[in-house]
Amino acid sequence: MSIPNDPVILLSYINTQLRDFYPSLDELSKSLGIDQENLIRKLAAIDYHYCAEQNQFI
Repeated sequence: MSIPNDPVILLSYINTQLRDFYPSLDELSKSLGIDQENLIRKLAAIDYHYCAEQNQFI
């Protein structure tokens, strides 16, 4: 699965996927074959962090 490289576009893509298709970041990562730690680092670089309660990066 190819995901966007640009962090802002990546943020939008991931949050949309979480909202529409996946109940958790773990499920999204497993299903799409995404390295979860790398994803978390990329989004932390633009000051977004995963909130499990809201199931999105905020």
